[in-house]
Amino acid sequence: MSKVNVLVVDDAPFIRDLVKKGLRSQFPGIQIEEAVNGRKAQQMLGRERFDLVLCDWEMPEMSGLELLTWCRAQDALKTTPFIMVTSRGDKENVVQAIQAGVSDFIGKPFSNEQLTSKVRKALGRAGKLDALAASAPVRTLASGMANDSLAALTGGKAEVVRPAAAAVAPVSPLLQPAAAKAPATKPAAAPAGRGQGQLRLAAGTLACVIKALSLKEALLVIKRGEVLPQVLESAVLDLEQGEGGEIARLNGYLHAVAALEPKPDSEWLQLSFRFVDRDPQKLDYLSRLIARGTAQKHFVPGA
Repeated sequence: MSKVNVLVVDDAPFIRDLVKKGLRSQFPGIQIEEAVNGRKAQQMLGRERFDLVLCDWEMPEMSGLELLTWCRAQDALKTTPFIMVTSRGDKENVVQAIQAGVSDFIGKPFSNEQLTSKVRKALGRAGKLDALAASAPVRTLASGMANDSLAALTGGKAEVVRPAAAAVAPVSPLLQPAAAKAPATKPAAAPAGRGQGQLRLAAGTLACVIKALSLKEALLVIKRGEVLPQVLESAVLDLEQGEGGEIARLNGYLHAVAALEPKPDSEWLQLSFRFVDRDPQKLDYLSRLIARGTAQKHFVPGA
């Protein structure tokens, strides 16, 4: 029986686990391998056949773009579906990846629905969906694939996400995060903090006040809205770098959500946002932020 093999490449264990659980919940017969960076993935692709590559852009040793460029230079990998999983939604980055031969994009943060839709489309174009269905256990298929591990991990929030253009063109959805910044609310009476940023969730973008920052996590304050952020939900924190307005995109998940004030109708929520990036450039940027006093130097997690 033919198996469908997928390679998940990301330096963040949390993101790899998120992708694996999401795929296995919807495609029970799928075979998944993982690599911690592009260099390791290059070695695996050189000795094993994969039907699909899901790859992060920013990684140490070898980036996703460098891996993609290498793949397209190999006769055996010229047509292998390659989906870039990235928080880089800028037009120039999208164009750069298209020129390198990317098959599709998934923007961080993503919902289970978005992930499985992209993978289903890629495997369909490669003619692998029939093989995938044939390899799935009958009992699991009969249950309607109800065991949605990613939805459970994100508190079921993936079910309410309805991105407007997620199923249109394979490239345009990644251009949306930059446009999504405009409607984000920035309350005039926000609590004082050490800076401001944008927190991107699968359901939309929220303005946030940065109360504290370390190399491992950030303490954020947001205004309470109709949709409450969920613990363990994947997210991206956008921070502006200097006068040029360049955006640092920090990937992570919500480790804790609590009311800022000791009352049930508190207008403000305090979020503990754990970083999952291992990219040296991002860690260097965080170090410089902390060093120049933009963030608190002595942030005790959970305080």
